[in-house]
Amino acid sequence: MNWLLIAFIVALIVSPVMWLKPSPKQKRVMRLRAHAAKAGVRVKLAAPPLHAAGKLMPSYRWGYPKERPGPRFVAVRETAASNVLKSVCHGWRWRIEPLRPLPEAIHRRLEALLTRLPQDALVLESDEHGLTLWWYESQGPERFDSYLGDLAALRDDLAGRPDRPSKLRPLVK
Repeated sequence: MNWLLIAFIVALIVSPVMWLKPSPKQKRVMRLRAHAAKAGVRVKLAAPPLHAAGKLMPSYRWGYPKERPGPRFVAVRETAASNVLKSVCHGWRWRIEPLRPLPEAIHRRLEALLTRLPQDALVLESDEHGLTLWWYESQGPERFDSYLGDLAALRDDLAGRPDRPSKLRPLVK
């Protein structure tokens, strides 16, 4: 009987520690985020640019150089978009279309990337500061590597193509 009581007490002490242990999914996401950070991608949780988005979502941002801002656009997967929005390519719609049309080569690169992103990738957003992928991190670092090159190349193509002209500096006498 004493052994049973001791086993019960030990179980009470050890059980909270087991709750603190990360799950396999949490371990995979931690590895993915660390891998992305090593590749120069900024990862954070934020409210996505979706209509009536109620919760935070992981965002992966490839920054534009400060002196070469990018265009503003938001492409949303059709499952999260209204049917009245203009189509970007199969499965994606513009929530905010770029003010200046993208050159054909860049548009083709964008379409190719959008069609191969995982199903949990809901938004690809660009603003003057960076290119941001909003997704639920369904894949591991190895699979994410297959998107890294394409996203970095798209970021490089979009850099220096802002929607608005840069602000003029005052003349120094």
